[in-house]
Amino acid sequence: MSMRVGIGYDVHAFAPGRKLVLGGVEIDHPMGLSGHSDADVLVHAIMDALLGAAGLGDIGCHFPDRDERFRNIRSLNLLEEVYGMLASRQFSIINIDAVIICESPKISPFAGDMKRNISGALAGLDVSRIGIKGTTTEKLGFTGRSEGIAAQAVALLSLNI
Repeated sequence: MSMRVGIGYDVHAFAPGRKLVLGGVEIDHPMGLSGHSDADVLVHAIMDALLGAAGLGDIGCHFPDRDERFRNIRSLNLLEEVYGMLASRQFSIINIDAVIICESPKISPFAGDMKRNISGALAGLDVSRIGIKGTTTEKLGFTGRSEGIAAQAVALLSLNI
């Protein structure tokens, strides 16, 4: 068995007239995030971590924002596709850990639902293998000024060869 680690990072600016979706959870918030898809910054960071660990590039390679097929698509659907790529290459997910960086909303009330959504997109990966937490930047930088949300994720995979 070979172990692989990947890291993902994503950022989206707030935009009026959009729904805020994080980890597949629609959160009541004055603004959503700007993006070609549903702009789920958490799921995007997780996808990049998984793809990176498997040596499969990044989400822009597989789901380019100039492709109309992906306009307003649910990022959880894309995560399901990423899981299929991993499974077809004999990768298993050991664990995922992620942090959402924003002043608001508070993440902890939604973390359980986010984990369940992500688990479902990853063929039922045990939720105990998924970590999600929130943090602020103490009002520093673009997230501190509430201009957008960032997310970081790390994933550990095993290659079953």
